[in-house]
Amino acid sequence: MLKSVSMLTVLFETPFWVGIYERHCGQKYEVCKILFGSEPKDYEVYEYIMRNWNKLRFSPSTECESSEQKRTNPKRMQREIVKGLRSTGIGTKAQQALKQWYEQNKQTRRKTSRRMREEHKQQLFELKQEKRKEKHKGH
Repeated sequence: MLKSVSMLTVLFETPFWVGIYERHCGQKYEVCKILFGSEPKDYEVYEYIMRNWNKLRFSPSTECESSEQKRTNPKRMQREIVKGLRSTGIGTKAQQALKQWYEQNKQTRRKTSRRMREEHKQQLFELKQEKRKEKHKGH
């Protein structure tokens, strides 16, 4: 049976509140970063997720080991939840996935900006050549 696990962490990164949405599906791991303006309330986060679920842009999926979790004691689970709430920041796996996604986007942006710059140079060159020809045509 394929098991899916999702986790949303809301934290403050100056000057905005940011949500890191992580999801594990089988052996695939994906991350999405959500920007909130002011500090969101629980119901605002839930409403945002429900309205914009199909618009969320997740990082490309990375392979990870599937860890089967055995059933834990409810008290232990509660302690782990409290410990997770105290800790600030996002997991290193999420940071690595986001970093990889940003690097891929940076490469595509560089390629497109270089192509646009070259096209602009070519257009200016052609315009310059056209003006030169107009000068030599005579009266």
